[in-house]
Amino acid sequence: MPSIIRPHRSGLLLAVGAYVLWGVLPLYLRLLNSVPPLQILAHRVLWSLLLLALVVLVLSAGPAVLRAARGRTLLLLIGSAALIAVNWLVYIWAVQNHHVLEASLGYFINPLVNVALGMLVLGERLRPLQKAAVAVAGAGVALMASGGGMLWISTTLALSFGFYGLLRKIAAIDALGGLTVETLLLAPACSGLLLYAHANGNGAFGESTRLDLLLIVAGAVTAAPLLMFAAAARKLTYSTLGLLQYIAPTLQFMEAVTFFGEPVGTTRIVVFVLIWIGCALFAWDSAMSHRASSAATPAPTAE
Repeated sequence: MPSIIRPHRSGLLLAVGAYVLWGVLPLYLRLLNSVPPLQILAHRVLWSLLLLALVVLVLSAGPAVLRAARGRTLLLLIGSAALIAVNWLVYIWAVQNHHVLEASLGYFINPLVNVALGMLVLGERLRPLQKAAVAVAGAGVALMASGGGMLWISTTLALSFGFYGLLRKIAAIDALGGLTVETLLLAPACSGLLLYAHANGNGAFGESTRLDLLLIVAGAVTAAPLLMFAAAARKLTYSTLGLLQYIAPTLQFMEAVTFFGEPVGTTRIVVFVLIWIGCALFAWDSAMSHRASSAATPAPTAE
């Protein structure tokens, strides 16, 4: 029995750890408020690439990555690299400009975007409760749109990460290889951006030891939760991951209200309630579907 429980428990710890790290990311980004968002993005990419290269080297995964990153897979990774860069940049800008609430809303919506993309692009069918979840969350988004505000932040984050996940789902490469190739593709532009900033006297790196260390840590802050999530995904069911993924935006929402003092008006409260109801319906449907499939699977018989 312990040999059966241990992988699930370690997977649970890895998944919770990844989502908690993503959830507290605004606290780290606020420490970099003096650094322009594009430079933070560039440092995230370059320091992540260094860390990922070390992991690939230790695991001797280089040949496998090179074999996989060709043809159609490489084209898909070019697209996913562009999408994750947009996602990171908008998120950094949102945190630095006091829009953490809108950012958290985007990641609350993201699972429902994934369901919609699965239906529209992959031909998956929605169960009745999933349809209800999408409809309720859609009503929340429509209400927010009618009230103005910074809806573009939420929708950009949700759609960019949703399409990113779609491309990564159909790309024939593992999580480590895919992330390594994506950062490698972004590295030239990021290097050029930092060189240009330093040439014009606007580079943040080198201003202070504290700031330099914070920027170097960006590599681990970016890569560690992604690698933890990839490891957890091999140990846990998809429905379990689906339930856990709300940890990050929930923490972001709490930070926006308690630490950053962002205003929560009546419209925002109603919007978030609708989104939370949609997420709860989606999570409940996932849990019930997993329970039903587990009950339908016959238990192994002794030989």
